[in-house]
Formats: sequence, C-alpha cells, structure tokens
Amino acid sequence: MLLHQFFKLRTIARNSQSPFSSLSISLSSSSPMAAAAASSEDSLRKALADKQSAVDAQGNAVRALKAASAAKPDIDAAIAALNALKLEKSSIERSLQSILSVADTRESFRHAVTNTLERRFFYIPTAKIYGGVAGLYDYGPPGCDVKLNVLSFWRKHFVREEQMLEMDCPCVTPEEVLKASGHVEKFTDLMVKDTKTNNCFRADHLLKDYCNEKLQKDLTLSPEKVAELKNVLALLDDFSPEELGAKIKEYGITAPDTQNPLSDPYPFNLMFQTKIGPSGLQTGYLRPETAQGIFVNFRDLYYCNGNKLPFAAAQVGQAFRNEIAPRQGLLRVREFTLAEIEHFVDPEDKSHPKFAEVADLEFLMFPREEQVSGQSAKRIRLGEAVSKGIVNNETLGYFIGRVYLFLTRLGIDKDRLRFRQHLANEMAHYAADCWDAEIECSYGWIECVGIADRSAYDLRAHSEKSKVALVAQEKFLEPKEVEKLVITPSKKEIGLAFKGEQKKVLEALEAMREKEALDMKAALESKGEVEFEVCQLKKTVTINKKMVTIQKEKKIEHQRVFTPSVIEPSFGIGRIIYCLYEHSFYMRPSKAGDEELRVFRFPALVAPIKCTVFPLVQNQTFEAVSKLISKSLTAADVSHKVDITGTSIGKRYARTDELGVPFAITVDSESSVTIRERDSKDQVRVDVEKAASVVKELTEGQSTWADVWSNFPHHSSAAAED
Repeated sequence: MLLHQFFKLRTIARNSQSPFSSLSISLSSSSPMAAAAASSEDSLRKALADKQSAVDAQGNAVRALKAASAAKPDIDAAIAALNALKLEKSSIERSLQSILSVADTRESFRHAVTNTLERRFFYIPTAKIYGGVAGLYDYGPPGCDVKLNVLSFWRKHFVREEQMLEMDCPCVTPEEVLKASGHVEKFTDLMVKDTKTNNCFRADHLLKDYCNEKLQKDLTLSPEKVAELKNVLALLDDFSPEELGAKIKEYGITAPDTQNPLSDPYPFNLMFQTKIGPSGLQTGYLRPETAQGIFVNFRDLYYCNGNKLPFAAAQVGQAFRNEIAPRQGLLRVREFTLAEIEHFVDPEDKSHPKFAEVADLEFLMFPREEQVSGQSAKRIRLGEAVSKGIVNNETLGYFIGRVYLFLTRLGIDKDRLRFRQHLANEMAHYAADCWDAEIECSYGWIECVGIADRSAYDLRAHSEKSKVALVAQEKFLEPKEVEKLVITPSKKEIGLAFKGEQKKVLEALEAMREKEALDMKAALESKGEVEFEVCQLKKTVTINKKMVTIQKEKKIEHQRVFTPSVIEPSFGIGRIIYCLYEHSFYMRPSKAGDEELRVFRFPALVAPIKCTVFPLVQNQTFEAVSKLISKSLTAADVSHKVDITGTSIGKRYARTDELGVPFAITVDSESSVTIRERDSKDQVRVDVEKAASVVKELTEGQSTWADVWSNFPHHSSAAAED
C-alpha cells in the first residue's frame, strides 16, 4: 500500500539533512536508521565517483590499445573489463537512486492525502471557481468540525486546566503597538525579483529548492559537493542578504518560470497594512500574531488575577502574514489561526508547582549541543532535561510536557514528534531559552508549536513606548536593604558614536544580565573600553567608559517592583491539523481487493462526526428505529449523521471511513443494532436503548473499544463489509 511504502522509506530519510529538509532546520538524524541511510548515501556517492574514475581510466586504456594496434585478444579483454566496470557503476547508480526516490513516494502519499481532503471538502483553495488565491483556504464542514474540536480540546487542556485568563482582541492592530514590539522594523523575509517581469520570489526558498533538486537527482555529485549543499541547507535561516545573494549567484539560480536573472535579495515586511478611519491618518496592520493584545493589557489582567503572579493569559484568533510565495498547503498561508499563551512569572522564581506531574514524561528531544555536533535527537526524561539545565527552568519544562500531552492526545504520532532547541544564532538576544515542537510529515520536520522563555522583553518594550509601567510588585513583610545593579547608558555618547544604530546598542546594553554587566564594568575600569556583541546588529561594537555607567546601589525598599518574565507557548493550529491529517491517514484494500480505500483514523476527540446511523436497508421500521437512535444521540450531545440512502452498507462504511468517523450504528432489527469500530471493522450487538449511551462513553473516553468488545456479543461483519 502507498502509505506503507512511504513510511517504510520515511524511516530511511527521517530528520537527515537531505532532500527532505522542512520549514525548520534539520541538522542531523533522529533515528539510527536515518543516520545509517545518510551514511549509506555518502558511501554510495563516493563509490560512484571512484567507479566513474575507474571507467574513465579503463576507457583511456582501451583507446590506447586501439591506437597502438594491439592484438585483438588484448583489446577484447580490455573492452570486457570496461563493460564490467560500467555494469558495476550502473548497479551503484540504481542503489543510490533507490535511496533518493523516497521523495517521489513522499509526494505520492501527500497527493493521496490532499486529494481526499479536497474531495471530501475538509478544505479547498479560497475562491476556487475563480482560480484560487495562493496561501488562502476555505475550511469545509468536516474541516470546520476538526478545527473546532482541536480548539475545544486546547481550551480544556490549557485554559481550563491551568485557570488561564482568556482574551479576544481585534485583528487590526495600531501601528504604535507593532512599532514597540519590533514588527514594523523586523518582521521581514528576504525577497528577490525577476529583473524583467518583476515577479517576486522568496530568496531562501529558491536556494533551498536548488540544493534539494541537486541532492535528489544529481547522482554525479562528489561527497564534498553533497556536504557543501547540506551545509547550506543547515545554515540557510542564518544567511544575511549578502550571503544569500552570493550563493544564488554562485549556483546560477534564475527565476523558476522564465530563467531570467534575479535581483539582489532585500527585506519585505510580511504585515498587511491598512488605514483606520475615513481620514486615513492612522495606520494599522492586520496582526501577525495574537500575543501583543495580551501584552498591552497586562495591567488589567494582573488586576483581574488579584495582583498576583504567576498567571497566564490566552488568546485564540486569526493572524495574517503576507507571504511572498506561499506554498505547502496549510503549512504556509496568509491567514491562519493561532492559539497563544503568555505565562507571566517572577524572573527570580521560575519553578512550577505542577512540574512533578510531567517530570517523568520521556520523548524525543533535540538539544542544541546534539544539533551542532551532528548527533541525533534522543529520548530524554523531562525531569532530567530540567535538572541538567538542558531546559532552562521548570515553568518552561512544564509547558513542554503539557504540549507533548496535548499533541499526542490529539493523535500525533509520538515517534514523529520531537522538541528541538533553538540554536544560539536563532535565539533573540533577550530570550533565555526556546524550543519548537516539530512534527514530521511528508514535507519534513515542521515547526508547529514554539515554547519560549522571552524574559521581560515584551513588557519592557511596551512600557518604554507607551510610558505606562507594566510591572508587578512583591510587598515585603519588613523593609529591606537591597543592592541593585544599575545600568545607565549615555544616550548622547552612544548617539554620537553609533548614529542610526543607537537604538539597538541601547537595547542590548539595557538587556544585559548581571554577570555580563559586571564583566563589562570590570573591563571598562581596567582598560577603558570593551568589545560588546550586539545581536540585533549581528556585529561587535566598542563601548568606552563615557557610554555607560554600571554600578551597584543600596536602597531601603518596602516592596520589590519588577517586570515579569514571559513563558510563551504559541500554537499554529492549521499546521497541527495538517500534520494530524497525515498522521491519521492510511489506505486499506477493499474486500474484493480491487481498490484501495482511504481512511482517517482520527481519535474520537477530534473526529468531525463521532457516529453514523445506517438502516441496513430502506425500510420504514428500520428508519423509525434510526430516528429514535438519532434523538438519543442528540440528547447525549454526540455529533452524528443518519444515512438512509439505498447505497450498499459496505459503500456507506467506506464513505464515512474517509471522513474519519470512528463508530457506525447499523439498524438491522427493531430490538438491537450493531456498533462497528472504524479501524478494526469489528462489530458488537447492542440493545437499541443502550446504543447512544455506549457511543457516548466511547467518544468521551469513559470506555474503550476493548471494554465494549468484552461486554457485548460479537457480530460477524464479513457480509456487511462487501
């Protein structure tokens, strides 16, 4: 079957930096099989290069013998040796091609999934009858149900379980807010244009496509060239515009559709700009995330929580990004649903009272050290990761654990889920730690949830811009003498020295941690100047004694006033749903064996419809019983659908299996019915009065199919499945 072939080959390519790189960085394998496959590919490429050299040398030997009019037996022997070498070379080429052909199987599998999703109207391109619009999709009825169920579980798992404060802010955000957050200046991707048609392309995607194409299809690449292309893929997200442009020119990359030359890469802001009000004097943007609405309302949220920390606020809503060249279906779109949590915590105490509940979870983690050294992701116990400092603190670790439970309970395969730590060059200068929950699908490893310790950056940025203090207080039982480190940059001196870069240098100085600041103080006192790295500028600058004062001061205080740190889990709902579609999809042969039936094995938790009700044949008595069961299911709040068409029962089962419906009630008598489970196709016989309650218990997780199978008589399904 197609799915079986794909995932058999998938294990070879898992997580290798190969033609299967995804939206996020993949530096090495996450499984021994993948590492072995990568090693095998390298060995085969080297063997092929060696064999080609041998073929060339033997060809020269044959030509030399002919030129020297050598004896015919000698020439024939040399030709036979040449032909043998060519056969050996062809064998190596076939072996290498079989490894690289995973991509073709992956694309076939993806086509089967997306074809089923569009045909059954889970989603389709927006305005499809007019040709559609790239990066915009409409959710159909089953897609809406799946999305609603995922969000409903998200609220239950996070908002209600953690007693979070939920908000709902407008999609249009004033420019001042997004200037303070840095989005107006920095929310960009690098774009290139066709120099003749002005068609636009995302620069890193063109370079990624070139590298992947060469790695997949060019069997003549030397091992050194393969390593170079894989290194480019690994470092792609960190390339400057100049570095990206240089690679595009070095590889001779042109516009995909016209082969015209391309412009140098330049930044393009991804936000949709609009004007607020009829005068058009106030600028706004469609929000690129939902988090800023929570940050600017911190004071009121803090008051709602009784002026106590820690607490969390959450928001679900639409976000917008004007992608340069969106592709990869639901994974990269221009309008999407985000579910974001901002957990505010005392920066001096990031412990979590419920961490013990998740400490024993063990799952694939990919710390930055393993990435840099070329190792694989490995299973690590979460408590161990926090105690060893791999994960920065308990609160961050707690949310990583809760995200793991959320995704696996939705139906994400735990063996194709990993948590990858951001590399140093990916981290913002203010972040303490950041991990991405990445899910493997046919596009590779996809970032679906980001879990970051953003320190106090966001609240400080809005405090500075709005001149409103977004702070928390800790009142002391008795006055305390406290010693504080005070960093006072000289705006005048820094402005004179750095001019247009003044703001970023100031921000970097003010964001220094205590140890870094004390080291700078010592260096300034001994040398008069010090080299200082400004991450936002991606360079090192020289700071002298006139530019900053660093000192400790003693004060008597009755309370401690501080800016809370923020732990932020951010969920891309569309990406999670798409990965869930792939993880749930499989194909099985029909009973006759003449076709492949497509099935989504959704857990009842997210299935768009929990149950179908089928009269076995069109019959007034059976239809009356079906209506009675339907009323019972409605009263039990179980989503269901009654199908009274005259189609064979086997075809009706297949039709609902394609929608991922987990259970089917077939009415074939007045007193009892059969309940069928989708994946096993097993059936039990249940009294009519009990049918709705049995299905309700199954869909709510109060009982399992194994429980039902052991408690009710079994029913032969052989005839009905045809």
